[in-house]
Amino acid sequence: MSAPRIINGIIFSDLGQAAKFMALDWVRQALAESLGFAPFPATLNVRPANPGDALAWQSIQNDASFFFHMPPHEGCCRARIYRIEVKSGADGSSRGTPAAVLFPEVNDYPKDKIEIVAPMRLKDAFDVKDGDRLTLEFIH
Repeated sequence: MSAPRIINGIIFSDLGQAAKFMALDWVRQALAESLGFAPFPATLNVRPANPGDALAWQSIQNDASFFFHMPPHEGCCRARIYRIEVKSGADGSSRGTPAAVLFPEVNDYPKDKIEIVAPMRLKDAFDVKDGDRLTLEFIH
């Protein structure tokens, strides 16, 4: 097993469509069973903070040791789940919160979009807003 990978991301708001998906009972149940926590019914979006973080995210996406697949469900695309720990601050020095990245396997999904699920609303928990930085530690 290799060491965790760390990337920095910048928070941004998106269309808000993930809230509908996250509100589905089967999604909440599957994530709770897979991750060990009931997810907050929305996601937090970040983009890699710089070209180095973008390369690290691309490498993580291509490394099967970092993800598992969400159990399939009729009518929905397959999705990868990456276990992470989220930390706030420019240097990621704050205490971390267990979370996960949900990455739908669809052709037009933005490769630089990192969609985070957590047991709470992360913007409130870390007192952050769009444009602020979070540190993501990807765990095997």
